Amino acid sequence: MIQRLLLLMIITSINVQAQNKAISVEELLGKGDPELYGKGINLRKEAYECFVQMQEAAAREGIVITIASSYRSYESQRKIWERKFKRFTANGLSPSQAVSKIVEYSTIPGTSRHHWGTDIDIIDGTKKVKGDVLIQDNYENGGPYAKLKQWMDKNAHKFGYYLVYTNDSQRKGFNYEPWHYSYAPLSISYLKQYRELAIKEQLLEYKLLGAKAFTDSFINSYIDNNILDINPELL
Repeated sequence: MIQRLLLLMIITSINVQAQNKAISVEELLGKGDPELYGKGINLRKEAYECFVQMQEAAAREGIVITIASSYRSYESQRKIWERKFKRFTANGLSPSQAVSKIVEYSTIPGTSRHHWGTDIDIIDGTKKVKGDVLIQDNYENGGPYAKLKQWMDKNAHKFGYYLVYTNDSQRKGFNYEPWHYSYAPLSISYLKQYRELAIKEQLLEYKLLGAKAFTDSFINSYIDNNILDINPELL
């Protein structure tokens, strides 16, 4: 009980401090050089410290929270984007269809929450899974990561982490991602700062593959649905 109270006091203190913190425009867009912590974890200091506490708590119950992906630079996201675009168009999709297909799960470079050093994709490191590990079935209905997901549903918020793209049938934008969590005490502030940017202009300047599909209508929908239609705990 005492340990839990101390943890809550630490998180509350971090929350207050984080609300007054700002990061550069370059860092918001994944083009900066943020200070990251933890080998194989790569999160901002506050997010890293609370992740380790969460990881240790889960380990005491036999669950090994393992990072599948955390910080991702603009260039890393661009490579993901262009690889998918080339694959989808090679399979017969038009450029606009390919863009729509990509944004079911992947963000446009410069708009990813992974640019901020606050977000993680997680798996249970004790489970051996072939192929793509980040698929919904692995986390649901007795899948290999179902116990991890159940533990996170019950405990993640105690450490400041919240699921980003929930299984809410009313939510639009990115598909349900039971693996993607965000450290709210920092990411809420960063999202507010991000919303102050001229996002439309930024996207059009990137000159990405498929950028001709970035019409005003598409960009407006992307901002409203993919960037902002998330877990309300993160707004």
